[in-house]
Amino acid sequence: MDVGVVSRSFPQLSNKETAKLLAKKGFKWTELCFSQSDSNYWVYNGRSDMDSLSNERSTEIVETYRTNGIEVTSIGVFTNLLEPNEKENEKNLTYFERLMEIASINNVPYVSSECGFIPSRRGVNSDTYESAFQILVENVKWLADKAKKYNVSVALEPCVLDVVPSAKRMDDFINQVGSDRVKVLLDPANLIANNSEEEMFSYLTPHIAYFHGKDRKVNDTYGRVIGDGDIDWPLFFNMYHKYTEGVPFIMEYVNIDNFCDIRDRVVKFDEMAVMLK
Repeated sequence: MDVGVVSRSFPQLSNKETAKLLAKKGFKWTELCFSQSDSNYWVYNGRSDMDSLSNERSTEIVETYRTNGIEVTSIGVFTNLLEPNEKENEKNLTYFERLMEIASINNVPYVSSECGFIPSRRGVNSDTYESAFQILVENVKWLADKAKKYNVSVALEPCVLDVVPSAKRMDDFINQVGSDRVKVLLDPANLIANNSEEEMFSYLTPHIAYFHGKDRKVNDTYGRVIGDGDIDWPLFFNMYHKYTEGVPFIMEYVNIDNFCDIRDRVVKFDEMAVMLK
């Protein structure tokens, strides 16, 4: 099975060093977050000043991976799409649009994000449950219109910790936004507390852009590397091959010391998957 890994697993390396390492170790895909030592722009749940990242420089970076045989599946944004302050929200959307433009210029099909969150108030809060969800709907509708302009798609990552905490809720959300430019970045670890492996594919298969590969204990807040949590990986990969063959599977939560070992776990689980009916 082909496997990828997110570029932000290697913040100590340059883009050239990262691309060469992934190629040497036999990886196929990456989610590019502009998080390397020579392009340090990525801010989780926030934004950065990208004035110094020109179109030409973005192309140099993307082509560095491609010339080493690594496909850039997505530009990772991961800003806050739930910001209640109107001016800050506009800045977040402008930041997101700039990364859409970069994806478009470089023929990268997806720009990806979680819902985002307000620090210290992550998750479902009864006093903001409906209003936060509506902010997300309106923001993603706006992004979907921009995505059509740039000929890219938005891959949104649902999570049990956020206002889209289940596969069904994600399917409902896509229907409410009403755009085929909105896809799913499916991370099974983010949904395992609310959905079985079968339910994830049942609700989301038609919408899946690509996968994140990590694990989680059902009652944990934070994720773990593949094989250290409660996901039934042979079952998951059995359904992967049945319903989403060839869709990029990109590991995260790994680092330069363990990413090959965790990839080997993926390969072992995938070999076990073929024995399932």
